[in-house]
Amino acid sequence: MVVHNLGLENSVLNQFVLELRDVEIQKDSMRFRKNIERIGEILGYELSKTVRYKDKTVQTPLGTKKVSVPDDKLVLCSILRAGLPLHQGLLNYFDKAENAYISAYRDHKDDDEDDFEVVVNYLASPSLQDKVLILADPMLATGKTLENTFKAMQNHGVPKQIHIVSVIGSEQGVEYAKSVFPENTHLWIAAIDEKLSSRSYIIPGLGDAGDLSFGIKI
Repeated sequence: MVVHNLGLENSVLNQFVLELRDVEIQKDSMRFRKNIERIGEILGYELSKTVRYKDKTVQTPLGTKKVSVPDDKLVLCSILRAGLPLHQGLLNYFDKAENAYISAYRDHKDDDEDDFEVVVNYLASPSLQDKVLILADPMLATGKTLENTFKAMQNHGVPKQIHIVSVIGSEQGVEYAKSVFPENTHLWIAAIDEKLSSRSYIIPGLGDAGDLSFGIKI
């Protein structure tokens, strides 16, 4: 896996990540969602440099001009519900992409907060055959959600390229993703944190991205 940790570079991206982490600023759920969306746009822009391009001639009022434009067929897949703002940021830039949605949640066994498995129970997706698949999941904690999501999509065809787009990941989650995805997969991420808590939440992270975006669930 090729890891693109854009948080290591100086850019406005880091301001958006700071605001997502800030315990006071993140109380504004609309701003929280918007910052994730803006991070999706930045990561999508960087990702766009790696897809296939073709020359296209455009007619202007005064003549014609040849322009190089993206030519790959893209499928954006977000993991519900936390992935929706990130998905929207990517869709703002890849407006011709097809879209897929998948649900994944942590199922805690016997009310044990530390022991869980990731359950996938809904998937709506177009064919992935020979297309570029972009998986959007804001928090790459253990990597299990991404693994189970990818497994659930395998009967929809074989993508020619896979990109994972995340806001914050753990070192453990990134290493696990490397072990289960094809070697030529690309990870685009805004920050990588040092560790996980006993409940597998990223530390320092930012909390629960789904709850902060859309409200606390029961």
